[in-house]
Amino acid sequence: MTAGGLDLGKLGFGGAGIGNLYRAIPDGEALATVLAAWDAGIRYFDTAPHYGLGLSEQRLGAVLRDKPRNEFVISTKVGRLLEPASGGGRDPEGFDVPADKKRVWDFSEAGIRCSIEDSLERLGLDHVDIAYLHDADVHDLQDGISRGLPALEKLREEGVVKAIGVGINSAEAALECVEAADLDLVMLAGRYTLLEQPDVPLLDRCEVRRTGVVNVGVYNSGLLARPEVPEDAHYNYDRAPRAVVERARALAAVCNEFGVELPTAALQFPLRHPAVVNVTVGASAPEQVTSNAARMEEAIPEELWDALEAVRRD
Repeated sequence: MTAGGLDLGKLGFGGAGIGNLYRAIPDGEALATVLAAWDAGIRYFDTAPHYGLGLSEQRLGAVLRDKPRNEFVISTKVGRLLEPASGGGRDPEGFDVPADKKRVWDFSEAGIRCSIEDSLERLGLDHVDIAYLHDADVHDLQDGISRGLPALEKLREEGVVKAIGVGINSAEAALECVEAADLDLVMLAGRYTLLEQPDVPLLDRCEVRRTGVVNVGVYNSGLLARPEVPEDAHYNYDRAPRAVVERARALAAVCNEFGVELPTAALQFPLRHPAVVNVTVGASAPEQVTSNAARMEEAIPEELWDALEAVRRD
């Protein structure tokens, strides 16, 4: 599926897992995971300096630099620069890597240009296709809008990147960005899923403005990632409240009635909105990639979607 003149396909590969998110994985397993994505026909790959303090970019580039450059699309993110650090220990932001670098917020044009150059060095590529302003809602949304987005528009005009967007967790903040700049894409994390949809008119506005939505976090931190929802399921990176677990189990029960597993419905659901151009899913093992690719191609009866909608309205 296309956006900003780029063909992303239905399914993309998210690079946080190969940046050692939550647990360290060997280089060989990380590279095998990227290769599994390639072998499954995935041609859109997303990463960020934030993921493993650059480790995700390094590992992704180690595979993709040997592939024909015109056959894949790659995105990275700007807004955090990586600078040397000497404190020792492990990264405190969820990645199992040495804390030999520190993240420094910088939404200035100079900082964004520096971020792109540093990412290209880690990737070993001569250009990235898409640059997202990363987590402006976490740091300083107005600074991101007033400085970061104009800087990205300038880079696109110069041909440094082909498309620009925001990578963001808040639908409300995403809508502000969409209204403030000429964005090609919004990477929306965990806010438009089978379990929940935003109350703000973000996706409809994206459709009107021809801003494609790359949907990520479709499993809601693992809550929807298994056919049966366990008691200790996570939601929004924390233990899921009982009411949320029960709601997910109700969705799973309806899926089972139609012979469809919950993760399959969760993966395909976002593409039913015309503004959503791609679903990107992270993976830290080859079998996860293979499973996601197979789920994306499964046939789902239209009647299931109607039944799930009834559950969500209750």
